[in-house]
Amino acid sequence: MAKINVQQTDVTILKINEDDYISLTDIAKVKSDDPTAVIANWMRNRNTIEYLGIWETLYNPGFKPLEFEGFRTEAGLNAFTLSPQKWIDATNAKGIISKSGRYGGTFAHKDIAFKFAAWISIEFELYFIKEFQRLKEEEQKQLGWTAKRELAKINYHIHTDAIKQNLIPTELTREQINHVYAGEADVLNMAMFGMTAKQWRDANPNLKGNIRDYAGINELICLSNMENLNAVFINQNMPQNERLARLNQIAIQQMKVLQEVDNRKLLKGKNDEISPSS
Repeated sequence: MAKINVQQTDVTILKINEDDYISLTDIAKVKSDDPTAVIANWMRNRNTIEYLGIWETLYNPGFKPLEFEGFRTEAGLNAFTLSPQKWIDATNAKGIISKSGRYGGTFAHKDIAFKFAAWISIEFELYFIKEFQRLKEEEQKQLGWTAKRELAKINYHIHTDAIKQNLIPTELTREQINHVYAGEADVLNMAMFGMTAKQWRDANPNLKGNIRDYAGINELICLSNMENLNAVFINQNMPQNERLARLNQIAIQQMKVLQEVDNRKLLKGKNDEISPSS
């Protein structure tokens, strides 16, 4: 679940089967303190019913077109009313869902929610789309960070396998094995951050997680490379103190290169912002 704030109104967004469903109930609060009535008024409109029916026909194989035709025929009559639940039950609709409980209300696929937002207010719709796009951009950035974090975890397994095969004598207790793993992890921590995991925890008692959870993208890339290199060095039976010295020099070199790449991108971005007439 995510929330965006549009013109001082919080709007909830749910991820359902990889699709974004947006709270119509939250959007309706822009217009009235009775969001249920606002949604009902929107749904009894003939244009709304036609849009919902076409959307369901395109994306929902289980949609019931005969029931939809019945609603479309009645639309516009004074006595005609239509609630989200009545629409869902009659047509087997998937574009709109009703949820109960703490985060309950009427939710709709983003295509439909944008249409509802436009009906509420064109100005609100424009601000709403802008905030929604900003949320998607932030999610993509987080996805990139997570992918690199997972890459570091995969390389960590390669690293620990090398430790198990080359550094751990037979018949060690589990505690002893874990101690060796922790020591090798701290070889990388020392090479990259200049401190062990325990030293970082002692220095940051109020932070959750570990030192790598607070690393930047460049640091994670460098750590990923060093884990592979350390596995090679271990297989070559290189003493730990030599490995630490070499890894530290590699970390310094790689971070300088990555920083230069970032600086070039930043400089290019600033140059692109300068108009030809300036």
